[in-house]
Amino acid sequence: MRTHGTDAPAHGPLSLRAEMKERTGKNTARCYQCGKCSAGCPMAGETRLRPHDVMRLVNQDARARLLADESIWLCLTCETCTERCPNGCDPARTMDALREMALEASPGSPPRALLAFHRAFLDQVRWTGRSFELGLVADYKLRTGALLQDVATAPGLVARGKLGFVPHPIDGVKEVRRIFEACEEATRAASGKKEGA
Repeated sequence: MRTHGTDAPAHGPLSLRAEMKERTGKNTARCYQCGKCSAGCPMAGETRLRPHDVMRLVNQDARARLLADESIWLCLTCETCTERCPNGCDPARTMDALREMALEASPGSPPRALLAFHRAFLDQVRWTGRSFELGLVADYKLRTGALLQDVATAPGLVARGKLGFVPHPIDGVKEVRRIFEACEEATRAASGKKEGA
């Protein structure tokens, strides 16, 4: 098993803090809980764990609690927390690493609705090179089965021009699709290496 200095017991697994340093290159122990990250987080009111809570729990080696909490999936990756951090701890990068770890441990760990949204969004980017809102909404509704949820807001969105009926693909959409294909190929190759290990 891997060991990492004083962050892990002799011949034991890495502590969460040590693993986070390996994955992100950042030292979460530099976080002194000033709360600036959480004060600027647009999702702070929607999550049980705010960015500074996540940083504290990483340092407390609360791996199971963090990977099981829905809060890590609600992060918008806007990087406001990272910009505001006086010590360069990069909470946004930490959140990304936690999501990667959760997916490695349990591929079905993201909440179903959130996973449906991400897949719907990526579908639109793959086929048009940008977000096509009506396609995104339709794809999301079909994936979740919540066909009538929020239907009353549709007329207002159409009236304000927020839901166009026709997608407008970008000029470089073929290049965007090649990026998706390259990522899928890399994922398949990585999965094959893990299975063969």
